[in-house]
Amino acid sequence: MAAAAGPAPSFKRLPRAVRERQMLDAAVRVFARRGFHAASMDEIAEDAGISKPMVYAYLGTKDELFLACLHREGTRIMEALVAVVRPDLPPDEQMWRGLRAFFRYVGQNRDGWVVLFRQARGRSRAAGALAEMRARIIEIVTGMLGRAVPVDGRPVRPNDLTAVAYALVGAAESMADRLASDPAADPDRTAARMMNIAWLGAAQLLAGSVWRPDQP
Repeated sequence: MAAAAGPAPSFKRLPRAVRERQMLDAAVRVFARRGFHAASMDEIAEDAGISKPMVYAYLGTKDELFLACLHREGTRIMEALVAVVRPDLPPDEQMWRGLRAFFRYVGQNRDGWVVLFRQARGRSRAAGALAEMRARIIEIVTGMLGRAVPVDGRPVRPNDLTAVAYALVGAAESMADRLASDPAADPDRTAARMMNIAWLGAAQLLAGSVWRPDQP
């Protein structure tokens, strides 16, 4: 007499959010390693341990998947900044905490930074998402600088605040890119270096100290 068949094996269904996180994690790794054009949906699916049709079903085409990666990494940066930059702190403490959070994100998510900062450039839709994120960060930095000036009672022109914010964000991005390329680089030391450049230099400019060439 044949033995009765046992129950069919069951497979645990993961929540959609968990599946999407797995896919995005894999996509970030592959995009960082291969670049957008060389990356394939087959490789991303294999890295995530799921089928390629499931990737399409959850996150769409490769373009849509890439934009989802950018959105997630950009959101993580903004959340890291918002979590530590409080208006009740002294301005220099606000900037220090913001820089430290930013560089710690890069140190812990080097692939994410490569995708966000390097791979997004040159792709029109991705570049727009990156520009939007940069604009929000510049707005945060401008606000910190704007709160610092009234503390010392110094008048400052709004254009100067914006110019300094753009310069600081650009410098921080360059240092972050260097950090992402060097596994041995320390995020907190990088933040301290940037703090010295940013705070000491910005303080003199906002105080009215302006360098001028000898010849007009």
